Amino acid sequence: MLFLLIVLPGTHNNLSAQVAAKDVQHVKVYYEPGMYGGWPANNGIWIWGNEILVGFSKGYYKDLGPKHNIDRDKPQLHLLARSKDGGNTWVIEDPATRGLVPHGHFIAKPRTDVPQQKVQPLKEPINFQHPGFALAAYSNSDAGESRYWYSYDKGYNWNGPFALPNFGTPGTAARTDYIIDGKNECTLFITAAKSNGKEGRVICVKTTDGGKTWLLRSRIGGEPEGYDIMPASVRISKNEILVTTRKKEGDVSLIPAWYSSDNGKSWNQLQNACDDTGIGNPPAMIRLKDGRICLVYGYRSDAESIAANTKTSDIRARLSSDNGKSWSREYILRNDGSGQDVGYPRIVQRPDGKIVAIYYFMDNKTGRERYIGATIWDPPAFGKE
Repeated sequence: MLFLLIVLPGTHNNLSAQVAAKDVQHVKVYYEPGMYGGWPANNGIWIWGNEILVGFSKGYYKDLGPKHNIDRDKPQLHLLARSKDGGNTWVIEDPATRGLVPHGHFIAKPRTDVPQQKVQPLKEPINFQHPGFALAAYSNSDAGESRYWYSYDKGYNWNGPFALPNFGTPGTAARTDYIIDGKNECTLFITAAKSNGKEGRVICVKTTDGGKTWLLRSRIGGEPEGYDIMPASVRISKNEILVTTRKKEGDVSLIPAWYSSDNGKSWNQLQNACDDTGIGNPPAMIRLKDGRICLVYGYRSDAESIAANTKTSDIRARLSSDNGKSWSREYILRNDGSGQDVGYPRIVQRPDGKIVAIYYFMDNKTGRERYIGATIWDPPAFGKE
């Protein structure tokens, strides 16, 4: 399927650095009339061959203007979508009856149809290298605490919740982003509150005893004036890690990049992976089989610009062939967003090399509801970016 980008007058001021992505296929993962699907970035994504599992939120649609049109006076569900054919078709699962009942961002009322879970002690070390392993980390936004669950059977059943410390911060807001380094060794990247208690900054934490203890390894960058949150990490080599984040300073929203050569003990800032994400969106990032880094993010235009037909809301991608030191031009995976409430992606690479990006979206063809979409993209060959 060939996707063509139609450029309207005044759309995209940086056209010399942007191209329409070719060989793009769009799929609906979840859509339901009268409901709201949102925020894969707040949940997690996992892949085993062509089997993909991704988390998202389901709520009730409510017209609140250009912002998140979710009714916060009604319960919100944390659901999973599973594909066994590389993202072409999806089945929706409710993990609440199988041990995963998060309570986190944008939720006003907890579910009443399932018991609320209590944090429990971790009795046995986690085997992070189990073939069916998945870890999910969430925050309890009311209390400023973070918890995690793990699965050994590809997310069908979950153990937890287990508590993460606050690591000497006023509070944490974890989302699922981790690197497995050994059977009982895992590095986790989470958002922590700033010293004034406000959102937020990224910290790197680590366990070497299967999750029984988690220790602060480093803070990534200085404390920002605005916020620097929602990390996405990849391992480059035995000692090297690349992390990108969602940052806002004043009216500017961007995606910085950070490099560590000592397994997360210290960090050096690289050039930004993206200088402008509109009103802001988090990155999703993976290391491809050919060694390049792929970054996917939403570009969220403000409602006024979309109404005036001067900008669009997009799903975009960039590639790096030098481990994040520099980045390719932007690839527009789709630019048909009908409002600013889009993005928050997660991405994986299939065995055949295609990239599967999953995000929430709104467009004029579908209607007012937000839905979970997937874009399957065959990126340009190495050296052809």
